[in-house]
Amino acid sequence: MFGSGPQRGDGRVAQRENHREDIAGRANVEDTPELLAYYDELDRHKAGALWTVANKIEPWQPKSASVPVVWRYRDLRTHVLRSVELVTPEKAGRRVVYLNNPGRTDVAAAVGWIYAGLQVMNPGEVASAHRHSASAIRFIMEGSGAYTVVDGHKMTLGANDFVLTPNGTWHEHGVEATGTPCIWQDGLDIPFVNAMEANFYEVHPDLSQAVGYPVDDMTRTWGNPGLKPMGEAWSKGYSPMFKYEWAPTYESLLNYAGCTDGSPFDGVLMEYVNPVTNGPVMLTLGASMQMLRPGEHTRAHRHTGSGLYHVAKGSGHSIIDGKRYDWREHDIFCVPSWAWHEHVNGSDGDDACLFCLSDLPVMRSLGLYREQAFGDNGGRQPLL
Repeated sequence: MFGSGPQRGDGRVAQRENHREDIAGRANVEDTPELLAYYDELDRHKAGALWTVANKIEPWQPKSASVPVVWRYRDLRTHVLRSVELVTPEKAGRRVVYLNNPGRTDVAAAVGWIYAGLQVMNPGEVASAHRHSASAIRFIMEGSGAYTVVDGHKMTLGANDFVLTPNGTWHEHGVEATGTPCIWQDGLDIPFVNAMEANFYEVHPDLSQAVGYPVDDMTRTWGNPGLKPMGEAWSKGYSPMFKYEWAPTYESLLNYAGCTDGSPFDGVLMEYVNPVTNGPVMLTLGASMQMLRPGEHTRAHRHTGSGLYHVAKGSGHSIIDGKRYDWREHDIFCVPSWAWHEHVNGSDGDDACLFCLSDLPVMRSLGLYREQAFGDNGGRQPLL
């Protein structure tokens, strides 16, 4: 476990007369005329002295630029619906209100390297088919008749279902003419793929794709608990399920809750998995659903990796780095990497369920995952 250590240098913020930007994390080296002239000379050669930035680029422990936020659905819903009056899917491409973390405005991320937004479509509308290097999920919030087509496979979608649109797959979204206005949460790894300088975006040459399989065939083929289709091969790095439905997810949580005390840090927590590999649903984005039983208050812990939580059911609050954040159904909140967090279901009669989109697959596959329990006060954070 990597922990905190003594600060290298004095951590001063130095300002140079001819460089007005702040230089954080300076080592304990005094500025002298000779050194300042040396830094200027290095700068002219597009270089620099490591000791002037060591604490910033190589910290003792992670320090996320993201801050905890709760996006309240009751506040955003009106603005999401108003976008229907202002722009069309054809002109806007996608009619989305995105979530902007105050610490990540430079990359339009909700938390860490995860982008998120709320998309709305009216009955009869269809967004153009496209594909991109970023991987994505859609979590359905309200409405009926929503569907997604991924590489010719059509999935019908209901409340609290979520669907995958893996990187490189042709996909389009729509709402049947017989449906109602639908709102869903988008979640993508756009900031991460952009940071890797590897993002491509392409519009389908026909603007739409033909449905080439029975509706919901991938869930019906791969979504049978404990059973794998004989003779069906799948070698891609993402799950063939594409759609994960709410009803069997909630039933699984109830079944699991009946035979376990759950995690002291996360309650009854279950991960969505690729049924072929038993690994994450996609290589860069993971998803889970956890249940907090009536009155449950988890212990605090922290880990590397960012989490974007969607309240699928119930209400409660979370304590993140010592501050309380209240939430209720369809609110969205985030827990930045290495932030202390604990969750509370204050109800004495109903459970609460939290869907979480995370970058944990990246942390785990690169060997960067670390976790630490809060050791004081019975695992509870003091409120600031």
